[in-house]
Amino acid sequence: MPEPGLIPAPIPWPTDPIRTERLVLREAGARDRGRFVELFASPEVGVYVGGARPRDELERAMPAVPGQRAGLFVVDLDGAMIGMVTLDRRDAERPGGGEAELGYLFLPEAWGYSYAAEACAAALGWFAGVLPGEPVVLSTRTANERSMRLAAKLGFTEVERFEAYGAEQWFGVWSPPSCRPVEQA
Repeated sequence: MPEPGLIPAPIPWPTDPIRTERLVLREAGARDRGRFVELFASPEVGVYVGGARPRDELERAMPAVPGQRAGLFVVDLDGAMIGMVTLDRRDAERPGGGEAELGYLFLPEAWGYSYAAEACAAALGWFAGVLPGEPVVLSTRTANERSMRLAAKLGFTEVERFEAYGAEQWFGVWSPPSCRPVEQA
């Protein structure tokens, strides 16, 4: 069985860091452990992803170097982790099963500065370069207005809505720029 994550064998991982105007998307390291604990223990972050996990449980269970896997980028601002972006294969039994799925979580202190949009756009650009022509899917609760706005800003198009985890979910798809239909004037 292949390792979890997105990156097939011919694509080297970890990738070189991806630099944007303000951020660096990089491989996780031991220095990020405390920030991963903060992220998964945050009640604000947990609202739309099944709830926060108890901090003491995370402290015991979190590996010394968390998040080291293909498809996971730590989002770094000025040398500190502020969030993460993932590109994973979606479970086969869910809508869009088998497609690459974009995921993201950011610490509340990073909200409202467009860091998520900048980081996700960079990850999608990287993805389009290493797996040209492959679409990317995204699913979020419709109640998560910030995530819905981000999906639209990134160019995801709604495919369907469905019920899961006791709430309405939004499911969309993003196609690399070279695969998008040309708009007629």
